[in-house]
Amino acid sequence: MALSLAVILIAVLGVTQWRAFVREARAMASYPPEGQLLTVDGTQMHAVVRGDGPDLVLIHGSSGSTRDFTFSLMDKLAQDYRVIAIDRPGLGWSDWADSAETLSKQAELIRKTAQELGATSPLVLGQSYGGAVALAWALDAPQDVAGLVLLATPSHEWPTGLPGLYKATTNPVGRTFLVPLITAFVPPSYVDSQVEAIFHPQAAPSGYLDHFGPGMSLRRRTFRANGAQRKALKDQIVGMEGNYPSLQMPIEIVHGTADEIVGLDIHAVKLAHDVDSATLTPLEGIGHMPHHAAEADVVQAIHRAATRAGLR
Repeated sequence: MALSLAVILIAVLGVTQWRAFVREARAMASYPPEGQLLTVDGTQMHAVVRGDGPDLVLIHGSSGSTRDFTFSLMDKLAQDYRVIAIDRPGLGWSDWADSAETLSKQAELIRKTAQELGATSPLVLGQSYGGAVALAWALDAPQDVAGLVLLATPSHEWPTGLPGLYKATTNPVGRTFLVPLITAFVPPSYVDSQVEAIFHPQAAPSGYLDHFGPGMSLRRRTFRANGAQRKALKDQIVGMEGNYPSLQMPIEIVHGTADEIVGLDIHAVKLAHDVDSATLTPLEGIGHMPHHAAEADVVQAIHRAATRAGLR
């Protein structure tokens, strides 16, 4: 009996890993790099560069990639800026690196990638988790950033704990067994519903899912990287909070009043209070994805930051 169960378990694990591999291969073939691959401190980093003008670096959020920006926003910005969108370590086409669960390590690799591309003191835009990375960049190397544009950015301690899915997939058992099951068997309808939840109360733009490629975020390595980063986020935010008043560069904060993922009052309002050089623009009725739902407002915030930084 025990032997039969062992054989069945081995077979299930084998099928799961094979199916996960097939789905990953299909996603990677369907969504190849849109930009260039660079080796930075021994880590492969993926960057998309478009346009001409002052340098502007874009940093995406959790489970994301540069494709979140190349869907629409990047081409509009490329009319006025040299725009550099970079996949965070472990996501998209950028590889994982030691300590890449920390905001500072991610900021360092992204900063050095931008420098490899000739951007020495760019304007930096971060959305959601990417905004926290942008804040870490500004705190760690303020001389290497001209200004910040922060969209729906977590900046202060929040009252809730780690969501159940992250708890389940960031422990050793979950990382080993549950993550491959998710990669192998989660239905596309569930993925679609999760994307829609991120955009709530707006709907995801037509064609967004086909362009973004959620299957890339479901790869085992990406799922594990994202989980490790998300698990470590809150403690790092708490560690950064007391240093915000030292920031002196122009900062434009853009945050939807209907954002139920990163609350306006918990984060944006407090950050604007802590930093003398920060200006807050609340967007009435907008959720967690203002760069899609209120693209024109985001572009104007970027222009304001660039003007304040002397780049325009």
